[in-house]
Amino acid sequence: MLGYTGEYKGTPVSVMGTGMGIPSASIYCTELVREYGVRNLIRVGTCGAMQPTIAIRDIILGMGACTNSGVNRSRFGGSDFAAIADFHLLRTAVETAERLGIPVHVGNLFSGDLFYVRDPEAEFSQIAAMGVLGAEMEAAGIYGVAAETGARALAIVMASDHLLTEEALSSDERQTAVDHMVELSLETVIAL
Repeated sequence: MLGYTGEYKGTPVSVMGTGMGIPSASIYCTELVREYGVRNLIRVGTCGAMQPTIAIRDIILGMGACTNSGVNRSRFGGSDFAAIADFHLLRTAVETAERLGIPVHVGNLFSGDLFYVRDPEAEFSQIAAMGVLGAEMEAAGIYGVAAETGARALAIVMASDHLLTEEALSSDERQTAVDHMVELSLETVIAL
């Protein structure tokens, strides 16, 4: 997996891929914390919007992340784990978004084990009815790694498609649509 370290406005920042899904993200995040001393894990990526109030290109800050994965249950001895973001990271991201004039939604994400599901309406209708804002594949696992290792974690995601309307950004649009999300993420890092 490729990773790069550089500077953003004089602050050292490392950026690394995590692969897709909770198992892959958990491996890389655990190794970042254990082998490189990383203390702040910020997942930056895309999600499928699940609420009519979320539009394509909207940014969601994942206050929590529910999941159908068994990884956190395995990690925590068979018990359920409330996978939540670090409050300091979340508050800093909200304040940074306000300062930059970038609108954000704050709420629960759903970290699914499958990218392609047989019946999306059946799969997501109950989850959406419970107020979950977006579906993605990594946040719940990263929040579990952070809790297990004493690191801090936050997911900052942008709606690249909508599970209700089936609207979606093209591959070309995705390359530039993430600019505000990346700016928010970097500005959050330097505000810590």
